[in-house]
Amino acid sequence: MTDTTRQQRLAKPLDPFDFLARYGTILALVLLILFNLAFTRNFATMQTLNVNLTQVCTIVIVAVGMTLVIATGGIDLSVGSLMAISGALAPMIFLGKIVPIDSVGIAVVAAMVISVGVAGLFGLFNGWLIAKFRIQPIVATLVLFIAGRGIAQVMTNGNLQTFRVPQFQFIGLGRVFGVPVQVVLMLLLVIAAAWVLKRTVFGRQIIAIGGNERAAELSGIAVSTVKLVVYTISGLCAGVAGLVVIAINSSSDANLVGLGMELDAIAAVAVGGTLLSGGKATIVGTLLGAMTIQLVRYTLLANGVPDAAALVVKAGIIVLAVWIQQQGRRT
Repeated sequence: MTDTTRQQRLAKPLDPFDFLARYGTILALVLLILFNLAFTRNFATMQTLNVNLTQVCTIVIVAVGMTLVIATGGIDLSVGSLMAISGALAPMIFLGKIVPIDSVGIAVVAAMVISVGVAGLFGLFNGWLIAKFRIQPIVATLVLFIAGRGIAQVMTNGNLQTFRVPQFQFIGLGRVFGVPVQVVLMLLLVIAAAWVLKRTVFGRQIIAIGGNERAAELSGIAVSTVKLVVYTISGLCAGVAGLVVIAINSSSDANLVGLGMELDAIAAVAVGGTLLSGGKATIVGTLLGAMTIQLVRYTLLANGVPDAAALVVKAGIIVLAVWIQQQGRRT
């Protein structure tokens, strides 16, 4: 940025919509924390922190992949179903329902790698439909949104799978230096994705495609390849989140794992400041967006507001966030 451009930006009057688009999520999060500290009983406790972290980690893990997808101008409605597939497949492997494995450690590692890999392959399938056949992302991913959960239910015959395998449950219930393992996974993923977007050619290609796909193609960017990779990453993230969920619950229910997660992930991305039309993305914003939505829900429930009303408020927050983004772009 030249000195003249910088001076022009500094001289430009501060637009409230532009300010809210940039800092509204942080402001909302701070206000929610202050409100709860003042009015919500037992808010400043480790138990409350653990509850909120448990709820938000899986959303963020899925939302990281969703951020990359949306940055290209796409959408992924299949993530909840891919979580169900990953969550259904893993116990079948480490419990020896497919092939008996004598070593528990090897069985657990195989279950993690294969389950996440399968979710990634389904993500690749989404990208293939979108990149090669030019199917609209909302239509292409709707295929697995519908069929994916059915696949998970067929795999398990619709039965609940319960287990007590500490080596596997460590990813959902374990701690590293007092920090929950799932939080460590979430932060590592956020850091890696933020670095990719900000510091790599691949990250700049993602943003370029979302900003103007035709121009990106003419500039030599392999648009199809980037989309294939992005949707594969989204599938992998969903696979990891599915494993975390079943590890926390010590059970896998194909009917419930990942149910509604696609909406939570999209909400976190939108509230965090990533444009739903593509061309702009912020991974840290997605993290803050997920935390804000979770804290809004917790605040309402802790103060006696029914969960149904909390869902309505969450929907209103999404609408408000998108509206602020649109107003900020017009200024």
